[in-house]
Amino acid sequence: MCTSYESNNPRAPFDVFSLFPVPEFDYRPEIYKDYFAPIFRRDGDGLITAPASFGMVPRKRIPPGVKVFDTMNARSESVGEKRSYSGAWKNLQLCLIPCRTFFEPNYETGKPVRWKIGVADGGPLAIAGLWRAWEEPDGAQALSFTMLTVNANEHPLMKRFHRPGDEKRSVVIVPPTEYADWLSCKTTEQARSFFNLYPTEAMHAEPFPLPPRKPASKHAGDEQQTLI
Repeated sequence: MCTSYESNNPRAPFDVFSLFPVPEFDYRPEIYKDYFAPIFRRDGDGLITAPASFGMVPRKRIPPGVKVFDTMNARSESVGEKRSYSGAWKNLQLCLIPCRTFFEPNYETGKPVRWKIGVADGGPLAIAGLWRAWEEPDGAQALSFTMLTVNANEHPLMKRFHRPGDEKRSVVIVPPTEYADWLSCKTTEQARSFFNLYPTEAMHAEPFPLPPRKPASKHAGDEQQTLI
């Protein structure tokens, strides 16, 4: 499953996302669980760009005493049945997640090596997702999102990732010509028609290991992530 990705720089050319407003908020270059990042979605008759946290159920929303669980990815086969996603799915709370690349572990060397995966021309891409709203203590609304995934056991590229023996999964990449159609789906059956694997020849992947970790700082909070 995809648990991190490289966000699209809002100051880079935004032509492929011309249907949507340019983000007017800061976010990190790499997005992990509970980080805020842009999503594209419908709002009434229009299309908007909104900040949302990665993971359908943010950690702070998990009730005390409940074991922490991850909701960054929703399986297309069971999205209508799982409590974390079913409401958003049945209400067609569809979104697009803009990014440049996403990361997956490759075990072909015998050890996990992080790879980055994107489209062949090096441009940005959009992943199909779901969003939901949460009410904050002050009455404000906060959004969260998850990525939709499909089985990739037979995909020449995506079957190379994840632990040996585990089912292979891939996020759903939506072609630019279908952005508006995905966000305009009227039924869940119509939405399911988008659950396709992206063509291998239109993708590119390469090793991209994490840099060595820096020694822990003596003072908590000394280091801050740089915003785009």
